[in-house]
Amino acid sequence: MKRKYRVCNVTRRPAQGQTFPLQLDNGQTVECTVAKYFQDKHHLKLQYPFLPCLQVGQEQKHTYLPLEVCNIVPGQRCIKKLTDMQTSTMIKATARSAPDREREINSLVGKADFNNDRYIREFGIMVNAAMTEVQGRVLGAPKIQYGGKQTKQQALPNQGVWDMRGKQFHTGIEIRVWAIACFAPQKQCREENLRNFTEQLRRISNDAGMPIVSQPSFCKYATGADQVEPMLRYLKNTFNGLQLVIIVLPGKTPVYAEVKRVGDTVLGLATQCVQVKNVNKTSPQTLSNLCLKINVKLGGVNNILVPTVRPAVFKEPVIFLGADVTHPPAGDEKKPSIAAVVGSMDAHPSRYAATVRVQHHRQEVINDLSVMVRDLLLMFYKSTRFKPQRIIMYRDGVSEGQFTQVLYHELRKIREACMALELGYHPGITFIIVQKRHHTRLFCANRDDQIGRSGNIPAGTTVDSVITHPFEFDFYLCSHAGIQ
Repeated sequence: MKRKYRVCNVTRRPAQGQTFPLQLDNGQTVECTVAKYFQDKHHLKLQYPFLPCLQVGQEQKHTYLPLEVCNIVPGQRCIKKLTDMQTSTMIKATARSAPDREREINSLVGKADFNNDRYIREFGIMVNAAMTEVQGRVLGAPKIQYGGKQTKQQALPNQGVWDMRGKQFHTGIEIRVWAIACFAPQKQCREENLRNFTEQLRRISNDAGMPIVSQPSFCKYATGADQVEPMLRYLKNTFNGLQLVIIVLPGKTPVYAEVKRVGDTVLGLATQCVQVKNVNKTSPQTLSNLCLKINVKLGGVNNILVPTVRPAVFKEPVIFLGADVTHPPAGDEKKPSIAAVVGSMDAHPSRYAATVRVQHHRQEVINDLSVMVRDLLLMFYKSTRFKPQRIIMYRDGVSEGQFTQVLYHELRKIREACMALELGYHPGITFIIVQKRHHTRLFCANRDDQIGRSGNIPAGTTVDSVITHPFEFDFYLCSHAGIQ
């Protein structure tokens, strides 16, 4: 009979060397190797005695199995954190167009045949096999304004996208001192490719209203994550007023995480990573996207809402806050959770400041929220010279079972932050919990309403009736274009 075990460890020693305490028939206990045990007990001579064993069951019981006698039970879910490559592969494998997904769901409901299930019938339940029809509406797209010395160009998004060609950033940053560090090997990224990338980037950035007025002050090759900190430190100390370091990466690599750790938390240096394939083969679209990121990182403003048609909420000073807590992956019992809160720093809103705190392992409620919000309110006042009359908080990562606890604690902490700044300071607070990983799927009832190759619902689709909570104020919003 085949038995199922939970693997708790992989042995360091092979089956021919891994021993365990074996109790003999006479009551004596001796040390026996796994290979010898299988030979004597099961008359099985191991083909691969040089391979390690699996330790199964409870760790203290010393139950070892040779790899060759084991099979992995199919269909198990991996709960550990996936690598970037695994995540990318998983998304590609599971992505479906909206019509395909709809057919899949209908097929599964048909196969389940709920109404003929004897347990469901016992309870007198009937399940409608057809999808629920709901009334949705599509919110109008906001009108966007760009900059430029002559004309203030405007853009109206269509199906969640718009074209930036012929437009300039609302507030572009002039880049005078910058550097390039190439972590891809020279044979993978030649010097002439770096030169061409530099020229094309300068041309596109100039057209976008973010002039890069000089050649890079430094352009050198490097290898490995261990060179990141010394190189960035050298660049910061050597080139006075260094604004930006562009890092060329050779595909998926630990260099990226180290660049962000050193740049963001150690040296306070703006860094922009770019894949080597995008350096070797430049495209205006990719370079334009790079400029969008660089301008914001350096304190510029890419675009704003057209002032004359802004929503009524902007009639008085308003600060937007965004909060989330990142937890360690499943199976990790020691690492702390990291809480972050960002806040808008201008009236557009375009510029944001961030506050970060470390807190207890897997704790969702943000402990230091009061201090974090107070700091952001102070920064907002220093930046705009206005006190916010309304606080709009977008809170991510809260499950339905934690709503009451998080709302009670965090709303109180925001109020405390306001009172700590000034007695009688009571701005209006709107607390919005955002949930992405729900299992509600919305499809267009009319095929003519489907958008793009993926056949998704239009950007801006809102549903706030029938399938929403009976008494809490909630709604579904697809605010962007569904690409896949």
